[in-house]
Amino acid sequence: MEWFTDADYWLGRLLFQRGLAALYLVAFLSVADQFRGLIGEDGLLPVPRFLASVRFRRAPSIFRLHYSDRFFAAVVWTGAALSAAMAAGAGDLVPLWASMLMWALLWALYLSIVNVGQTWFAFMWESLLLEAGFLAIFLGNGDTAPPVLVLWLLRWLLFRLEFGAGLIKLRGDPCWRDLTCLRYHHETQPMPGPLSWFFHHLPGPVHRAEAAANHVAQLALPFALLAPQPVASAAAGFVILTQLWLITSGNFAWLNWLTIVLAVPVIGGPATAGALGLPEPPHFGAAPAWYEGMVLAVTATVAVLSYWPIRNLLSRHQVMNASFTPLHLVNTYGAFGSVGRVRDELVIEGTDEPEVTDATVWKEYGFKGKPGDVRRLPRQVAPYHLRLDWLMWFAALSPAYAGPWLPALLLALLDGNPAVLRLLRHNPFPHAPPTFVRARLYRYRFTTWHQLRSTGAWWDRTLLGDYVPAVTKAPMERETGIS
Repeated sequence: MEWFTDADYWLGRLLFQRGLAALYLVAFLSVADQFRGLIGEDGLLPVPRFLASVRFRRAPSIFRLHYSDRFFAAVVWTGAALSAAMAAGAGDLVPLWASMLMWALLWALYLSIVNVGQTWFAFMWESLLLEAGFLAIFLGNGDTAPPVLVLWLLRWLLFRLEFGAGLIKLRGDPCWRDLTCLRYHHETQPMPGPLSWFFHHLPGPVHRAEAAANHVAQLALPFALLAPQPVASAAAGFVILTQLWLITSGNFAWLNWLTIVLAVPVIGGPATAGALGLPEPPHFGAAPAWYEGMVLAVTATVAVLSYWPIRNLLSRHQVMNASFTPLHLVNTYGAFGSVGRVRDELVIEGTDEPEVTDATVWKEYGFKGKPGDVRRLPRQVAPYHLRLDWLMWFAALSPAYAGPWLPALLLALLDGNPAVLRLLRHNPFPHAPPTFVRARLYRYRFTTWHQLRSTGAWWDRTLLGDYVPAVTKAPMERETGIS
């Protein structure tokens, strides 16, 4: 089948595969660094407890066969090593079937982690990485030219990602329709970056232009991605530029980088190659018949599974992020259907005094990414993902988001749990755990230019009240059932 492949997209495929493998590596490394405190045997939401209460069909995972922290670490580091090898080009040094098995193993390992990760792994970029990783299995390697059908499946994924995010905004918060959302977003987003303060203080017309450009990028350009070349390539280039803007203004784990990686294989075709001065494609062999059959089967499967995200896109009750199968194959995406006007933050404090009085001295725990110390410049974290910091932002929005993990976190601090303490930047009780802990709710605002110059503070904060009043170990054990 001569139509089956298109050699003009060879460079886009190569960059996509190397970039995707690099993001797999970031994802595995972030898991390796955090899993013991989050879902390990002594973590906040232990995997064995989760597996005992959830059936296999809801959460397929190799950890159904066996779980221990040591085995989990072995799986994670296997994924990290394989990701590094694929990023270095190992997939092009082996036969096609072997390359496909390597991509499939990466996908299966990360799927196994996500499916036992519970709320810590319920972010849209986890499903996005898995869906892109699944399609990468069938994109081929240096033995054959890129298959056209898989290239179109990647465009369909990028279309759903961008158009879904655009629709949820248009249907959601009215500030998107009157172009005022960006007046608030840079300050109230989950994890501001080092430039977010400056973005927040841009003039009002620039914020309106940001919102308008977002509508163009997410509501109009997705259709241009499906147009003939070179229109599709130009649309992909604009998507890349908008994602770079988002990268500089905030921290969204690997979401923006993966969106860029997905846009890269859209760029191609003779006209685009000539305009950009791209090198000529190398010589490729014919695609094996078994490979063609697998690509056709996968394309048909994605077409069938696309019914649910299409129905969701057309619904007035659009869901923002959802996976319709436990394999995270064809998902629906979206972000910031509503934008907060104010920023509230949870601040956790402890004391080693035997009783709590009005004179008690409380010491604050420091988190790695989320705002705390008002004089600390927000850090650049992405593409790394600080899961606890993100959930703290959600918990400040509503106690419903804190669920079972916030009491477990407070008890872990009272116990001096080393795995959990490693998730934090600063432990004010390095020698012995505190006798009491509490969580307080503060209203955070970016300072003005004058305040920054005079005080050196990036944030101004006002106490709203207690979120969790002072508690000690025994009551927390009774509440959580953990000892």
